[in-house]
Amino acid sequence: MATVFCIANQKGGVGKTTTAVNLAASLAAAEQRTLLVDCDPQANATTGVGIDKQDLEATLYHGLIGEAPAADLLHASSIEALHVIPSNVELIGFEVEMMDTAGRESVLKEFLNGLRGQYDYILLDCPPSLSLLTVNAMTAGDRMLIPLQCEFYALEGLSQLLQTIKRIQQSLNPRLEIGGILLTMFDKRTNLSYQVAEDAQRYFKNLVFETTIPRNIRLGEAPSFGKPILLYDAASSGAQSYIHLAGEIINKHTQITVT
Repeated sequence: MATVFCIANQKGGVGKTTTAVNLAASLAAAEQRTLLVDCDPQANATTGVGIDKQDLEATLYHGLIGEAPAADLLHASSIEALHVIPSNVELIGFEVEMMDTAGRESVLKEFLNGLRGQYDYILLDCPPSLSLLTVNAMTAGDRMLIPLQCEFYALEGLSQLLQTIKRIQQSLNPRLEIGGILLTMFDKRTNLSYQVAEDAQRYFKNLVFETTIPRNIRLGEAPSFGKPILLYDAASSGAQSYIHLAGEIINKHTQITVT
């Protein structure tokens, strides 16, 4: 049965989609059956794995409104164990159309239920906002993975997200846990990165992943080629960091399962 990771932060530009794409690829490369679900109408995760969002006949949107079964939306990727449910700008319509629908927060959860047995991990890439799509992802998820950029004011915006998680736990998804806070855009040349990392570890302790994601030019280049960093430059520091993150998650999951 898949563990569903909701990758979210209402702040944009924190490495959320970069993490979704490259963690999914790294888990799949480690022979974990992985599904990446693009829950963002911007569809950057879709293009990041080489799928042309302009040519799609059916996307997550059609699945959520009941026009297509999940099995018909699965796309293969360049990594054998990685499948993708893509998105495009049509997904904006979901929030409008579901405005007055009862149970609208649980649509994604119901949609994914039939797929959980086919995968080890399902990763949900969320919009950079606390929208209905993000609430759906939190309701469907088992664990939250929160990318936190090593920049000024990074921790300040986190409190709003943590309050939202608490409300989701109380009302919609009591099993939701914080699976980890991932420090991204870490720059070894600046004291600020070390200060943010130190503050995060002081406040959140063992919730902070040991792995940090560096500022890395190759990570920024890979999406324009429609490739995860593993396929673009496996030797880069960015690729190695996501490989380590995948290993950390697999090891934690194994320990939890055994316990």
